[in-house]
Amino acid sequence: MTDRNSNDAQHQKLADDPRAIRHRLKSLSKDLWWSWNEIARRPFAMLDPELWETVRHSPFRLLQHLDANIYNSRLAEPSFREVAAHAISEHVDYHSCRTWYQANSNVDDPPLRIAYFCSEYAIHESLPQYAGGLGVLAGDHLKSASDLGIPLVGVGLLYQHGYYKQEFRGDGTTRVIYPACDFESIPLEDTGVRLDCPIGDRSVRVRVWSMKMGRVPLYLLDANLPGNRVEDRALTASLYQGDDDLRLQRQVLLGVGGFRALRLLEEVPTVIHLNEGHAAFAAVERVAELVRSGQSTEEAISQVRGSTVFTTHTPVPAGNQRYDADKMQAMLAPILEPAGLPGDFAVNLGRANPDDHEERPCMTILALNLAERVNGVSELHGSVSRDMWKEVYGTQDASRVPITHVTNGVHTGTWLAPVAERFWRDHIDYAGEPQPEDPCWARATSVDPAAFWELRHTLRRRMISFVRRRLAIQSRRRGENPDRVVEARRALSDTALTIGFARRFATYKRATLVLQDPDRLARILGNESRPVQIIFAGKAHPADEGGQAVAQAIHEQCRDPRFQGKIVLLENYDIEVGRRLTAGCDLWLNTPRRPFEASGTSGMKPGLHGGINCSISDGWWVEAEDGTNGWTIGDETTASDEKTQDDRDANLLYDLLEHEIIPGFWDRDADGIPQAWVERGLRSVATIPTWFNTDRMVAQYLEWGYRPASVASKA
Repeated sequence: MTDRNSNDAQHQKLADDPRAIRHRLKSLSKDLWWSWNEIARRPFAMLDPELWETVRHSPFRLLQHLDANIYNSRLAEPSFREVAAHAISEHVDYHSCRTWYQANSNVDDPPLRIAYFCSEYAIHESLPQYAGGLGVLAGDHLKSASDLGIPLVGVGLLYQHGYYKQEFRGDGTTRVIYPACDFESIPLEDTGVRLDCPIGDRSVRVRVWSMKMGRVPLYLLDANLPGNRVEDRALTASLYQGDDDLRLQRQVLLGVGGFRALRLLEEVPTVIHLNEGHAAFAAVERVAELVRSGQSTEEAISQVRGSTVFTTHTPVPAGNQRYDADKMQAMLAPILEPAGLPGDFAVNLGRANPDDHEERPCMTILALNLAERVNGVSELHGSVSRDMWKEVYGTQDASRVPITHVTNGVHTGTWLAPVAERFWRDHIDYAGEPQPEDPCWARATSVDPAAFWELRHTLRRRMISFVRRRLAIQSRRRGENPDRVVEARRALSDTALTIGFARRFATYKRATLVLQDPDRLARILGNESRPVQIIFAGKAHPADEGGQAVAQAIHEQCRDPRFQGKIVLLENYDIEVGRRLTAGCDLWLNTPRRPFEASGTSGMKPGLHGGINCSISDGWWVEAEDGTNGWTIGDETTASDEKTQDDRDANLLYDLLEHEIIPGFWDRDADGIPQAWVERGLRSVATIPTWFNTDRMVAQYLEWGYRPASVASKA
């Protein structure tokens, strides 16, 4: 009782002190903990709601642009100070409480420090340093590591232009824009560390920044320095832009420069986690360092392999980058030569057959050869990876390939809409505590159907309002006449069955599968007594003409008079769009060409809100679907050619829509509630969030990978 009284007294003292509130809010704005805690964002939104929207919900940026008179006025209000004090107290408690990791560790456990390398991190929409799913996973991984208290640091690059801004012209073609990021408006801290990263015949000067993500620091390397050559500054100009030579050099900077930066920061890792092959050169640098310290090459490789975790993400060949052998050898010469390692050391480790000098070295194979613990990102992807990389392991028996799986998840605090969070707190005692498996979700099936159905209406209405605003902005930007702007504001219905498709526009993801038969789709969407609508969003790689053609095809269908106002396409897909759509859509559509969807985490997010998946049997959905929590399109069989497969899958999807999904949504009882739909929606909640979350995922990495690898690092 004394402790509680003391805490209450401290809280009240803070709430009564405007100067302390001002100081502590500035400190809070620099900790990206606010990006996954609504209570932390609330006082900043209160300061100036219009400016809050303008700065893309960034507390740090808001304080930079906030009018001093407005700030002083808010600080004079006890109600504002109370909300601010609550946020500050939660932040203090977060950093002072005993963590899950501390509670699940022994004093005799070996020291653990994980360095997590990734080329992109999706943390918040105001930080455009990500392209898609790889970055979203990396950002969620760091957030869960922070919540659980796992000793991990992130390593990446800081891009001057981030990823591109996507706009659609009037004909649906993509306009690619690279706006400059203002680093002054990002909560970055200059670590003071500078290093010269050797890349081929030159050294590139690099500055190391840090961002605070709760308990986890994220270190980002920046080569865009005044003293560097133009081509060197381009290394961190923009994410994934450039030819093979530039990408190869950028990956040297990430792996070699990133690992050397950790040394200078005195963040000595016991384990390195390579999140995709982009970072494989970190393991090469680590081998070279050990050899320089006196170990034999065999000892160094053994130690590095034993203490390295590698996550491979794609079964698509284009996603496993290969480079010219001579160029790779030249780029790594200043790393390998001082250690006395042969010039073709990394080149040969990057080949499935080191004796085949015609084979271009592959970053994925390099990582496979330098990591003992390798995983795919779903059970199916693990199986596909074992078959895909048999030759690397010298076997034709996939069961002997030592690749396992750790199925991806999503960070619940980031993706759970605040209104849904409050609902689950009231109805299933959701507490939001960091833990690998939260049993509260299983109680969802007992929730009152009427209350749940009202939640679904609320989420859908809010999403439709957001989509209409975005469509109106798109219409104005294209200079369309006022009538078209008005049409955009009236697009869609806030009561219709709403289907969502939002992800990277890669051709294998088949975004246009549902558009395969426009006449049949027109009959489905044209039933005024049972309205249905579709919302699309997605980005293609700026060099992916096929992916951009997918977006153009969707744009053309949106202009078809039969679909106007019923099919819409949002441009510049980002975290905010993803968060809104996954919360509000009733049905989440996933139609990849099996087995190319390694995981596909977007479909895990609707389950937090009672949305339902309709998916090809691929990626994570193979593990999640149980016949009662969503719909599966077809089965696991594949046709002999892509057209036959596409036609078959499209027809099966239309059949599901016509005979099960639409009737399930629109068949209502006397109280206007679709009981069958509600039952399936609550089953989605009860079965998906418990397992498909990054707290569980990171805890799995800890037990399967990090702890054993840390022991190996001392061997």
